[in-house]
Amino acid sequence: MGLTLAGDSILAKGLERIQREIDDAFDGLLPVPDDHSARLVEAMRYAAIGGGKRVRPMLVATVAEMYGASRASAIYAGCAIEAIHVYSLIHDDLPCMDDDDMRHGKPTLHKEFDEATAVLAGDSLHDLAFELLGGHKVSEDPFVRAELVYTLASGSGHNGMAGGQMMDIIAESEGREYDLHTITRLQQLKTGALLGAAVEMGAIIGKVPEEGRGHLRAYARDIGLAFQIADDLLDEEGDEELAGKALRKDADMGKATFVSLMGVDDARAQARALSEQAIGHLAQHGEEADLLRALARFIVERDR
Repeated sequence: MGLTLAGDSILAKGLERIQREIDDAFDGLLPVPDDHSARLVEAMRYAAIGGGKRVRPMLVATVAEMYGASRASAIYAGCAIEAIHVYSLIHDDLPCMDDDDMRHGKPTLHKEFDEATAVLAGDSLHDLAFELLGGHKVSEDPFVRAELVYTLASGSGHNGMAGGQMMDIIAESEGREYDLHTITRLQQLKTGALLGAAVEMGAIIGKVPEEGRGHLRAYARDIGLAFQIADDLLDEEGDEELAGKALRKDADMGKATFVSLMGVDDARAQARALSEQAIGHLAQHGEEADLLRALARFIVERDR
């Protein structure tokens, strides 16, 4: 572990650019009004601006640009998927779920504001995502907009991210001991579905036909699992100050993870194998896919 972004300039530049673009976009999308909703919008801004790696928007933008699509369109779609991701973190941090005090090195939203405001801010970011995808700024083509909405809704609902979260909650509340197959399925939903949606959305904006997306889906599937294994390794071995959140909670609660089921060494080897496999799926692309390759390597070596 411990690779820094300085070790990969293409990735460092790519992440710096997308972080700036997404922050600027949210800043423009969420001006604080002079009315009763000001506190709600302030909470949305607190959660959405200035935090996170922005991996999902970067996937959208990179894949879209690989196929000649507009960067501006991809940024709007990237804001939509990031709004879903941020809403899920707000709700995950609530006392009724993970009950966390810190996120991205600052107090979680319900700690900074209050629980009711946190719920409403999460709900509003969820709605903002589909407001963005339904608008003409993401695409003038209604079929593209409809497919984007369908893809993000599918990836974030009961057959995607929320379904995986429910599996996780059941395991905690009922003390179920999931095996490796079930943990893999849980994480394919909880983490992988939204990463898969990001890649798919980039392909949709780039107007890649359905039959031409198989290698991109395979790439997304592999980095999704690698991402979660790396997260489990960070929870086991990471530095809380670098991570900006509490670690080792999974072990303290006795939750089954890739690390607890496979051991540290085998989990790390599996993550690296998935990373290399993901890169292999991009063999038909040239340097336009170098950022995706760099991201696949970084996912398993990151320290936060």
